[in-house]
Amino acid sequence: MFAGAESSMKRDNLLMVADSEHDANMLYAVRMFVPDSFIYLRINGKCHIVMSDLEIDRARKQARHCRVLSWTHYVNKLKRNRVKSPGFAAVIREILQEKRLRKVFVPGSFAHGLARELRRLRIKVKVREGHFFPERELKTADEVKKISAALMMAEVGLAEGIQALKNSRIGKKGRLMYHNVPLTSEKLRAIIDIAIIQAGGLAAHTIVAGGKQACDPHEQGHGVLRARSISRSFITIWHLPLMRR
Repeated sequence: MFAGAESSMKRDNLLMVADSEHDANMLYAVRMFVPDSFIYLRINGKCHIVMSDLEIDRARKQARHCRVLSWTHYVNKLKRNRVKSPGFAAVIREILQEKRLRKVFVPGSFAHGLARELRRLRIKVKVREGHFFPERELKTADEVKKISAALMMAEVGLAEGIQALKNSRIGKKGRLMYHNVPLTSEKLRAIIDIAIIQAGGLAAHTIVAGGKQACDPHEQGHGVLRARSISRSFITIWHLPLMRR
């Protein structure tokens, strides 16, 4: 990308409405996990987020690089102006009107219904082609450090899982016995996840699949594990906000 084009993209006013637990762009932008959808606006290069009463204090602490706005404040203001049931579109338009803006760029994943509603309110909504945040392609030193930490946590979890397998014995019909009870995928997954939690991370969707279950790419695994069967394990780590991409 040419330097001039990249500089121009950085000046674009951006809009996202999503949660940051599932949307990588939102997580990158705010650097905190939020389970419910919320409004993000980058206006004149500055991050603005609109948070509910439940999340506003946490956002002020964890997203210090953003200006944190109150959802309740805008909803009450719109109701006073006789907007009956203010939603995302009405609040977004109100904020943009305050900033004297009428055009925003959104990611390709932006909800079509919300885009249509904004256009009805005379807000120009344009999809930003390519990477929504091109700067994500290059990792900062801090991001590299956090990725390395997550990999180390995954290794800690796998090491505990391997040790549990080593400490197991083969019982009747090839069942693995751990502390005199059958070793299941659920038990082994718990051992791995607990080790990761103790290391400071949070595992998500850990896979411990044995036998025919290992043929299914997203089968998490269930039931008793047996000796001499093909098995598969996979761990996703949730660590610090910039880890999940």
